[in-house]
Parts: sequence; C-alpha cells; structure tokens
Amino acid sequence: MPLKGENIYKRKDGRWEGRYIRFYDENEKAKYGYVYAKTYVEVKQKLLEKKAAASRQPDNISGQRISYNEVLDAWLQSSRMNIKESTYARYVHLINTHIRPHLGNYQISKISTQRIERFLEQQLERGRLDNGRPLSPKTVTDILTIVKSTMEYAKYHNLNVICNLKKLTIKKREKEMRVLCQSEQNALIQVLMHEMDLYKFGVLLALYTGIRIGELCALQWEDLNMKTATLKIRKTMQRIQDTSVGAASKTKVIITEPKSQCSFREIPLPGFITDIAKEFIDHPKAFILTGDKKKYVEPRTMQNRFKGYVCESGIRQANFHALRHTFATRCVEVGFELKSLSEVLGHANVNITLNRYVHSSFDLKHTNMNKLAFLA
Repeated sequence: MPLKGENIYKRKDGRWEGRYIRFYDENEKAKYGYVYAKTYVEVKQKLLEKKAAASRQPDNISGQRISYNEVLDAWLQSSRMNIKESTYARYVHLINTHIRPHLGNYQISKISTQRIERFLEQQLERGRLDNGRPLSPKTVTDILTIVKSTMEYAKYHNLNVICNLKKLTIKKREKEMRVLCQSEQNALIQVLMHEMDLYKFGVLLALYTGIRIGELCALQWEDLNMKTATLKIRKTMQRIQDTSVGAASKTKVIITEPKSQCSFREIPLPGFITDIAKEFIDHPKAFILTGDKKKYVEPRTMQNRFKGYVCESGIRQANFHALRHTFATRCVEVGFELKSLSEVLGHANVNITLNRYVHSSFDLKHTNMNKLAFLA
C-alpha cells in the first residue's frame, strides 16, 4: 500500500502512477514527471531510480529551487554505500517519521536557523503528532545530526543554504544507570541456576562477561573455545527497519559485524562458566541460545525472557543492559585493572568505561572511607 506523501496512486484503468519533481520553472513552480507500471512495487522502484538519477545531475542538485525532500533523498542515496545497513535504516526512519513531515516541502534556500530551532523544540516538547509524546534528547540529537549533515551536503553541491547550525546542540539529561546490588545479583543467580537451560545460561554468560544483548543472540558455539576458556565476539544481531522496495514486513533481523572495531574482542571466561557450558555445548555452528544451526533468539525475545527472570527473582525492575553495568561495577569492586576491563567491554578508551559503566556502590565507598587514617 502507498504511504502518505509518496505521490503514488492507483489509476482507474488499474495501473499505478508515480509523480516526481523534474525541475522548477522561473516562477518557482514545480514541473513534474510521471512513471507508470502494473504494480505499486514497480512504480516505487521506478520513482527511486528517477530520483537517484536526478540527484546525480549537477543542474538538478545545484538548482536553488530544490526542496529539502530532494536533498534528503540525494543525501540518503549518497550515504548508503558508506554506512552500515542498520545505520541507513535508522536514518530512513528518522527522516520519514520526523524530518520530512515538518521540513521536507520547504525549499532548501528558505530553511532558516530559527525554523530548525523551532522544529527541534517541537520534537522535544511533543514528539510525534500521532501520539503527542515528546522525543528523548538522544533521538532529537540524532535528528539534528542528520539535519546538519544534509545541510553540509547541500552546501557542497552549491545550494543556497542560509542556516548556520554549528552552535546548535541538544542538552541531554543524565540517565540513571541500573546496577544490580550484590544481594539482587545473588537472587537473580539463584533463579538462573534452578533448572538451568540455554536461555538462563545466556543471561549468566552476559552477567559474567558484560556482553551486549545483540552480541549474545549472535553467539554460536564455535565462538566459545573450551580449551582456552575464551569467548570471541565478532558479530551482533539486531532488528532494523526493512527499507527494501516491496518488503513483506516493516522490520527484519540482521546479523552483522559489531558496532565498532573495538567491539571485536576475546574475553577470558571464569572457570565455572565453562563447566556449565560443557553441559550444553552443541554443534559449532549452532546458536548458543537455541542449540540449533538455523533457529536463533532475537534481542527483543531475549529481553522479555530476562524480564521474566527479574520478576521471578523478586528484585527491582531492570533491563538486559543492566547486566553490562553490573559486570563492570563488580569488576571495579574486586580491583579489576581498568585498561583490561575497557578491552573486555569493547570500549575505545578507559574514559568511556569510567564515565558510562562504572558505578561505585555505597558499601564500597564506606569501605574506602574507613581506610582513611585519622589525622590528629
């Protein structure tokens, strides 16, 4: 089915018709081109080809009457070959959901700094028009990043960009990180050890390695070396928006390389983890969470499983990522060397580990305070 704003229609003769802007005349009036096909999918593909071809034409991309929608299309087309599929899907979602409805129809030369500031303020205050909820500062920051990049792209192609966004930033609120205290961790472990299965083993593995949920879901038994007691992280799993033409579903699950080069890592395993793993180890190509070569558990399913274990253990609500924070905090409490911890977590530098993932407990603070000698 066509989406709102696509300019794709079904004709009375049964064919599908798509409309696109070819150019603007001297009176700034849009002149349209048309494509036709027997199906909606074919028309959409033809429109994409026409827009891509137009974006490669110097006269079209350099024209001063071009709309911001056209800049967004050209920028997406240009960026696609240089970014990960998941990043591209994220860009498409933010552009189509938030940016196009508010800024897309304006001429690029008419979008002022003040207009963008008002747009961002609206997103922070009310968010989507369909539910009225405000967007998080993180999401609005991502939107601003796209707007800045597309404006720079427009400048590169000699468009008349009048806005200046260099000093425009979004103030972020510090988010409280959930860390399980030692008693909560013990309660959760008790649930995991009772009638242990592959799901519970996966949670225990994350608790004692700090791996991300997507990394856990993508693990296969060949990634766990029993001889050296190490775990190799070399891929991750995530569900992203399916941007392909004629996609049967809005989203899809992909397994790709980790989020950054630093995320490729080898993690030493505690002895008791390998002892438990021996009870479940299967074919090298089988996924650890299923014991099957073809079937996998996706992150949102694993998240729901984890919430069930949290509820069963009687501890305060926590999401799966709390295991990563808990692991880092326990490591610091027992005197883990910070450089090694940073590498185990897959961080680019120690500062990220300290600022984001290390949370000192009150008991540890109390112990350290008692170490101070009284000065008479």
